[in-house]
Amino acid sequence: MLSGLFFFILVSCVAAKENDVTLPSLNDTKSAKAFIDSAEVVVIGFLEQGEESRGYKEFAAAAKRVDSVSMAVCISKEVWADYGIKSDTIALFRKADNHQENLVIAEIEQLKIDGLVNFIIVNEVRYITEYNQVTAVGLFNSEVKTHLLLFANKGRKEFNELKEKLRALAPEFTNKFLFVVINGADKSNVRSLRYFGLKSEDLPRVGIYDGDSDMKWLLPEGDISTERVRDFCNSFLRGELKEVKQAGTETKTEL
Repeated sequence: MLSGLFFFILVSCVAAKENDVTLPSLNDTKSAKAFIDSAEVVVIGFLEQGEESRGYKEFAAAAKRVDSVSMAVCISKEVWADYGIKSDTIALFRKADNHQENLVIAEIEQLKIDGLVNFIIVNEVRYITEYNQVTAVGLFNSEVKTHLLLFANKGRKEFNELKEKLRALAPEFTNKFLFVVINGADKSNVRSLRYFGLKSEDLPRVGIYDGDSDMKWLLPEGDISTERVRDFCNSFLRGELKEVKQAGTETKTEL
């Protein structure tokens, strides 16, 4: 009987620990700015009543499920004003395009954990974002319509090396390009490769897609160095690529 009681208490303590999530509290403008600057993507729950607010429990639960993104809570109306917040709101801040995506609590009829998790994952655009059906939504909803694309086969030794190289370059082109990596080894990305006239065996390659003009170009074959990719991006910004033959032959349906 004592062993059964001990087991019950142990399980109860573990369950309580799993459900107990303490989110950082941002009490002034300085701490809020420091938090936003601390990572590529962060989320703040601007919740007037703190833990007593509608949506806090769901927000805290979402924070546990999306542990790749730092989250905090702010009840200070002075800070709210700095970010244009007028009522309880979950706001995602990202550096890749200096964007703030707001989810206003009052506008949500049924607030669910899965919905908050989806909001965060969809909008989790980073300095370099791996393309898939979920991240595509955030990428194409961004006001930045030009994408620098790294086509590479995941699992090959150069994949991570090139990804990190371009991640380091991406901040130079904030609000000008979104840097995206497309895994050529994933069969669901065959259409994206074909749009650029590429096959998996042709990789790695780098391309640019401009959503405003629906035009695309490939960096000529050769070493994918930081200098060459930087020059490629700047050539686009100077308008020089418009005189260069586009990559691929297929009409785009979707990437």
